[in-house]
Amino acid sequence: MIGLFIKNITGTLIKSIVAIFFAIVLFACENDMQTINSLSNNESIPDETATDIEVIYSDSGRIMIKLISAKLNRYETDEPYIEFPEGLRLLFFDSVQNVKSELTANYGIRWEKKKIMEVKDDVVITDFEKDEILNTEHIIWDQAKRKIYSEVFVKRTNKDGVMYGEGFTADENLKNYKLLRPKGVFTVDDEK
Repeated sequence: MIGLFIKNITGTLIKSIVAIFFAIVLFACENDMQTINSLSNNESIPDETATDIEVIYSDSGRIMIKLISAKLNRYETDEPYIEFPEGLRLLFFDSVQNVKSELTANYGIRWEKKKIMEVKDDVVITDFEKDEILNTEHIIWDQAKRKIYSEVFVKRTNKDGVMYGEGFTADENLKNYKLLRPKGVFTVDDEK
C-alpha cells in the first residue's frame, strides 16, 4: 500500500513537473514571438546601409560641401530619411576649393522630402576664415530655404571673447550668422 501511495505521488509529481515545463515553454515562445515581431518591424531595419562614406554636394561643377561619416542608414518610409547614427563631418568650401568652415556632430538625420537636415549632440562649427568656434546641441539645415538655424543654447568663441545666445540663424554657407538673445563678455578696442 505504501508502494502504491508513493507511485501515485510520483506520477502526480511527474505530471505536475511536465505541466509546469510546458507552461514555461509556451510563455517563452510567446515572448520570443514578441521579440521577433519587434525585430522584424520594417521601420527599425534600414533599407540601405553604408560605411566610411564621403558625399560631395556641388554647384555648377564646383564643390560646395563634403559630407563624411562612418555610417549611413537609409529608410524608405512614408517620410524617407537618411540617418548618421555614428555622427558626421561637413566641410564647406570657398570659391577656390579651400575649406572655409567645418561642422561636426555625434548624430545626424536628413529628411529627404522636406530637404531638412538635423544634427545634434556636441555640434561644433569652426569658421576658419573668421577664426571662430560655435558650440551647440542641435542645428537644423533647411536646404530649401538655404538657411541654418538653432533654437537652443549656443556658445560662440573668437579672438574677442565668448558670447552666448539662445539660438542662431545663418545662411547655408555659414558666412553670415546672428546669435539670438546674445549675452557675454568680449574685448572692445578703445582706439577704434
